[in-house]
Amino acid sequence: MINILTNTYHTYQIPESPSGIVELDMGCGKGRFTLALAERYRDRCILGNDLMLGRLRRLQKKVVSRKLDNVELLRASSLELAAFQLPIRSIDRIHLLCPDPWPKDKHEIKRLVCSDFLSRLRRILKVGGILHMATDHAPYFESWLRLIGKMSWFERADGASDDVADIQTDFEQLWLSEGKVVQHVNFRMKE
Repeated sequence: MINILTNTYHTYQIPESPSGIVELDMGCGKGRFTLALAERYRDRCILGNDLMLGRLRRLQKKVVSRKLDNVELLRASSLELAAFQLPIRSIDRIHLLCPDPWPKDKHEIKRLVCSDFLSRLRRILKVGGILHMATDHAPYFESWLRLIGKMSWFERADGASDDVADIQTDFEQLWLSEGKVVQHVNFRMKE
C-alpha cells in the first residue's frame, strides 16, 4: 500500500518490525535499493519515500510480486517527512542516495542537502543512527562534508553501510557504467 502524506499534517505511525529496526530510503525513485534492502533484511521495516506517484505504484507492484511484507511506501516530500511526518527518533538508518545535485550555480538553492534539511534529519534519526549518503557529483559531495562537519550532532562513521555496499541504485549503476565515481559517506547521530 502507498501511504499518501502529501498535503497532510499528521505523524505517520511506522509499523513494528521483528527487529525493531527501521530504515528509510529517502527519494527511493524506482526502488532498486529499497527492494534489495527489504529482501536482505526481512526482519526490518523498510520505508521508501518519493514524490512521484507513478514510480511508487510500479514499485508497489514489485513489492507485492516479491511478497515483501516489510516495505512501506510513502508519497511525501523529503523535507516534510523529516520535519513532522515521521515520529521523533524513529529511524535507525537513512539512505540518501544520488539526490539531484542541481550542478548549475543558479540552481544550487534547489539542492535538498542544506543546513535546514540536515537539521530536520536530526529530529528523526535515533541516537546512534546512521545517515548514508552517495553522489557522483564531487562538488556536491564536498559541500556535504563541509556542512556536516559544522554540525556537532553528526560524526563520521566510515563503514556504517558496508553491509549494503553491493546494492546500487539505478543511477549509481548508470554512472558506474559510464566510468564515473560514486562517493559514499556515513555519519552517526551523536546526541
